[in-house]
Amino acid sequence: MRSVGIDAEPHDVLPNGVLDAISLPAERAELSRSMPAGLHWDRILFCAKEATYKAWFPLTERWLGFEDAHITFDADASGMTGRFRSRILIDPSALSGPPLTTLSGRWSVERGLVLTAIVL
Repeated sequence: MRSVGIDAEPHDVLPNGVLDAISLPAERAELSRSMPAGLHWDRILFCAKEATYKAWFPLTERWLGFEDAHITFDADASGMTGRFRSRILIDPSALSGPPLTTLSGRWSVERGLVLTAIVL
């Protein structure tokens, strides 16, 4: 195991203006047209971005801004869990080991929380 990134957030809508600050236009478009209803996808996106940074930083010792990773989601049949992929949009070089071009993780919504995790 090279790194772990975990985040947990309340399953609630983000405050006004936060989604625009933390997401790319393509991410907002995808969330608005193709994700199952009934979940706060803005918060799931935020949580996935946080887990991405937490897995990224120990291996690179470099900042990864919200605009530096493009997140896509897949929902499982239950609609309450799934996978996400973080495509890194800046230099993916790690201090050692292969470059971090894409990080893959899991997400879940349960008991009022959004949980995301990446294990590399």
